[in-house]
Amino acid sequence: MSQPSPALAGRLRALRKESWPGVVITQRRLADVFGVSNGLLSSWENTATPVSPPTFRLDAYATFFATRRSIEGPEDRLLPVAELTEEERRRREQLRTELAGLRGSTDEPGSPVAEFAPGNLWRFPAKEDVVLVVSQLPENRRIEYADPASPDYAQLFSYADPDALIELYGHIRACNPTNNVSFRTANQRVPLRPKEYTAHLVLLGGVDWNPQTKELLALIDAPVRQVGRGDGDDDGFGGFVVTRPDGAIEHFNTQVSPDGAVVEDIALFYRGPNPLNRKRTVTVCNGMYGRGTLGAVRALTDPRFRDRNQEHLDRRFAGVPSFSILSRVPIFNNQGLTPDWTLAAHRLHEWPETN
Repeated sequence: MSQPSPALAGRLRALRKESWPGVVITQRRLADVFGVSNGLLSSWENTATPVSPPTFRLDAYATFFATRRSIEGPEDRLLPVAELTEEERRRREQLRTELAGLRGSTDEPGSPVAEFAPGNLWRFPAKEDVVLVVSQLPENRRIEYADPASPDYAQLFSYADPDALIELYGHIRACNPTNNVSFRTANQRVPLRPKEYTAHLVLLGGVDWNPQTKELLALIDAPVRQVGRGDGDDDGFGGFVVTRPDGAIEHFNTQVSPDGAVVEDIALFYRGPNPLNRKRTVTVCNGMYGRGTLGAVRALTDPRFRDRNQEHLDRRFAGVPSFSILSRVPIFNNQGLTPDWTLAAHRLHEWPETN
């Protein structure tokens, strides 16, 4: 087994700079195609301190550089594999094989990876710390009681998803009486401490207000990206973008009534090894809006649904190190309903995908 490979980093840089003479592909340009930050893509090309991209990102490299047609349209794009010519597909497979060989395995020998345990996803090994990281409301959206100078100050008034936090914090505490379970907000001015980053992390809330969710989603393997509100989405309500194994892109958007009310949110549930400590896990529960985040949480805490949803996970994902589910969260009378993962109509996308 190997550590992140400088050879892979150098090859990715060479692909970007040398594939098409006379064409300048900047890191920013390629990052925009892949839907990642410029800094993350730069880390993949850094031969001094390389960070290995997840395998589906290497597939994206292979698809993009398999054909010059990737840059010949009005915008750079990843062509669906089905649209590639036979020669382009051969080139793509050659690149995939080469890049996978350079990547190898980045797990350290003798370091077991935290895996999905059937039966109760919210039960962790005894005495291992669990940290819930919650979005923080922007200052212009807080009420006066969120101000420490207020006589009635309460810290929870600055939390963006208090209902999801209360629901999940109590549930995890009940399932893990010997563990240290804590929660905190995510903000740029007070970053997480190393011991928090390397615990079992549970991230609540989407990329708009939770920078830790945005950072961690860029590091995990799942081919799901959240589009923030007003971040390039035509209707301004945001959504999720899924990259299929063949390179096709699929969009899932929040459903809104003609008067602008959200009538169906989208919930993302992800569980996998913590990329900052492979012996711990990271779990993401988020939605485009608060009721989506609460729906992701209640899928495995609601007594009426958690057993059947857990059984679905046991059947569908047992034995895999990481997985994700995008699901609908219907809203009736302003209440978000718990998604039922046993119903195909509630599941928008599952990863890993079945053949």
